[in-house]
Amino acid sequence: MKLLAQVGILNNPYGPSGFNVSAYTSATPGYGLFLILNNLIKFVIILAGIYAFWNFLTAGYQFMSAGGDPKNISKASAKILHSVMGLLVVVSSFIIAGILGLLLYNDPVALLSPQIFTP
Repeated sequence: MKLLAQVGILNNPYGPSGFNVSAYTSATPGYGLFLILNNLIKFVIILAGIYAFWNFLTAGYQFMSAGGDPKNISKASAKILHSVMGLLVVVSSFIIAGILGLLLYNDPVALLSPQIFTP
């Protein structure tokens, strides 16, 4: 199947080394960099989820305590909307990475589970 953005099959002249992020040990060169980046990305995604949850809670409290004041209700609604948009950005980053991996490498998880190519 030919895709619009696919020019041809991209073959690495060195071939895959068979390493992925989860297969690294402390003796593998580059282990520290992949470990730090992997943990940093996971930490940021978890922080985004916790922050969105906290915003939902505080916006719900603002909405309940608004007392019918349209100004406070609009503030709470805006906070809920911004939390949903932030979560959509986090989720869409995975979707975009999958689409780019499919278009460029014909594999939807190519960018989500990288391999190191060595000579």
